[in-house]
Amino acid sequence: MSQTVDLWVDPVCPWAWMTSRWLYEAAAVRELDIRVHVMSLSVLNEGRDLSPEYTDLLSRAWGPVRVLIAAAQRHGDGVIAPLYSAMGERHHVGGDKDLDRVIRDALAACELDSDLADAAADPSWDDALRASHHAGMDAVGEDVGTPVIHVGEVAFFGPVVTPAPKGEDAGRLFDGVIAVASTPGFFEIKRTRTQGPDFS
Repeated sequence: MSQTVDLWVDPVCPWAWMTSRWLYEAAAVRELDIRVHVMSLSVLNEGRDLSPEYTDLLSRAWGPVRVLIAAAQRHGDGVIAPLYSAMGERHHVGGDKDLDRVIRDALAACELDSDLADAAADPSWDDALRASHHAGMDAVGEDVGTPVIHVGEVAFFGPVVTPAPKGEDAGRLFDGVIAVASTPGFFEIKRTRTQGPDFS
């Protein structure tokens, strides 16, 4: 019997991308049913004092998450995972920083309606976006980012890992993460990052 793993991501976050790729690797060696949901770094960071560079990124980051929400409302939640993957392949792996083009090309790759790209600039999707965001984030608190994972009653931020482990290494990491995250009273394990995301 497969284990349901709910993953909340923002398409602009490279660390969420790495975690999502690890989970799909883990699913190849463990019986996991991965369900992808939308959170928003733009929502998470509202009202915070941020660098001009990060503020600019967050102003553009509304687009992809709105499109994911609009696509899910039109076609069902099952569309989120392939559309997120198509965005990530272009934005993270391919290095395309033009988010409007990433959205258009990802929609085309998934054979989804091109007019969904209009949602990127439409704040009327934000109520649904915030609901999805809070469904994932409220269980872990506001002092974390993305990715957020829920496995049953266990919810946590991370893991932050690069490159994404493959094969049985991915499965062992999943086993370990669940073991520590499900321990009552466990809150944090961390060390300084010494490298950026490796998309290989």
